[in-house]
Amino acid sequence: MVTQASVLRKMFEETDIVVAPGAYDCVSALMVEKQGFDAVYMTGFGVSASRIGRPDLGLITQTEMVDHLANMVSTVSVPVIADADTGYGNELNTVRTVQMYERAGVAALQLEDQVTPKKCGHMENKEVVSREDAVRKIRAAVRARQSDTMIIARTDARAVYDLNEAVERAKMFADAGADILFIDAPQSMAELETIGRELEDSILMVNMTETGKTPVLTNAELRQLGFRFVIWPITALLTGMKAMEYALAELKRTGSSNFSNDRFYTFKEILEFVKLDEYNNFSKSL
Repeated sequence: MVTQASVLRKMFEETDIVVAPGAYDCVSALMVEKQGFDAVYMTGFGVSASRIGRPDLGLITQTEMVDHLANMVSTVSVPVIADADTGYGNELNTVRTVQMYERAGVAALQLEDQVTPKKCGHMENKEVVSREDAVRKIRAAVRARQSDTMIIARTDARAVYDLNEAVERAKMFADAGADILFIDAPQSMAELETIGRELEDSILMVNMTETGKTPVLTNAELRQLGFRFVIWPITALLTGMKAMEYALAELKRTGSSNFSNDRFYTFKEILEFVKLDEYNNFSKSL
């Protein structure tokens, strides 16, 4: 049976670069798909902000993330890659997390080496677990999977120690069976170049967070540096919030929404977007 995990693996075998903008809910996931991107990245930062209105500090729970993931997977036809934070505990918790994410239909899941509770990768004052504990989680995740699910191993050691420690951890994750390596929040072009050079034999992931710690480059520039998987995790969230703020402020100021008709989806367009016709046609066919 063809799964979204196998589809994603084939992408990495047959294409030069995979680009996955972040989605924080099903509407944003549908928009990513509509614009023709390869895959959707379910951002933990975005889910925490949109679902519970709180920062990415490990407050969102494993079951909330799985529920959100299952809805997103059922909404789009492209692979969904999902943030799984620290695995929500030790290596045994990580095993259950992999099992639950797989049942929800994930194509790839991302695990990080921060202590629990974690922090968003571009925040300050992070802490990481020991190399040994981090590797045990990746090894547990690889052993736990029951399909082609890809395991993304992320390290936040750059912020806690230095880039050399992050590179060494990434190499250990590769030896433990991780499919994709992710050093979060490099802080310069030189650091991006070092990662690409030191880990050139692996599928490398990079996070383009606008106004974050890492220089924002184009997909083409990142590919030249050796990165084959690019996520833009909060682009939709940041721009969507700014658009909502503007519209609601103008509504409050003017008492009407006529100020921005050119900025709106029409009611007909949103019904088409959420596939009303498919449901109506199904009912008529019964």
